[in-house]
Amino acid sequence: MARVTSDSLPVRALARRIPVGRAPGRRFLLGLAGPPGAGKSTLAQRLRDELAAAGHPAAVAPMDGYHLRNEILRARGALERKGEPDTFDAAGFVADLRTLRQAPIGEPVPWPLFDRAVDEPTEGGLIVRDEQIVLVEGNYLLLTDAEAPGWSAVRGLLDACWYLDAPREILTERLVRRHIAGGRTPDDAEVKVRDSDLRNAELIAVSRGRADLTLSAAGDGYRIG
Repeated sequence: MARVTSDSLPVRALARRIPVGRAPGRRFLLGLAGPPGAGKSTLAQRLRDELAAAGHPAAVAPMDGYHLRNEILRARGALERKGEPDTFDAAGFVADLRTLRQAPIGEPVPWPLFDRAVDEPTEGGLIVRDEQIVLVEGNYLLLTDAEAPGWSAVRGLLDACWYLDAPREILTERLVRRHIAGGRTPDDAEVKVRDSDLRNAELIAVSRGRADLTLSAAGDGYRIG
């Protein structure tokens, strides 16, 4: 069984770093950035569970729901590059982030989710309503327009942003497994990871220094720095 190592923090300690009730009536948006396969979704879910256990309900709002539909990517000849910055609806993502910031708590804000079973987004898969804390999880939260046009507005809409890192070999292993589970052959999965996912990871790594906190998994906890 994995344990928290001597130089790592348990998720509970990380959850305590999230300011609760700092601005009554307004949501606190925490970004969780990092390369594909780093474990951002897992971290977001664990933080949500810890916050809920402490009496602070939180929502997880993934960026994945803003994938462009496959028919659009196919028409653009970009289906094999799915997951790269220009295969997302960055403008829609920014607009909905702005709504999350501005809408009063209690007012429902629909948020799309991504259905891996059909490899497509689902509109309004999540409704954020009463949660004061929203964990916004995605790859490109810290990029500038010079690195990927359309993404620079994201950081200004987040109250804070953490970066979750992982070694290249772990990213590769996880991503190959993910693509195989999604229906690709092992060979196709390895090509997709090599030619697209790891290139994305290199782009995302450029933004690492812009994060308020940098983390990496260590046993059942997380190491800072």
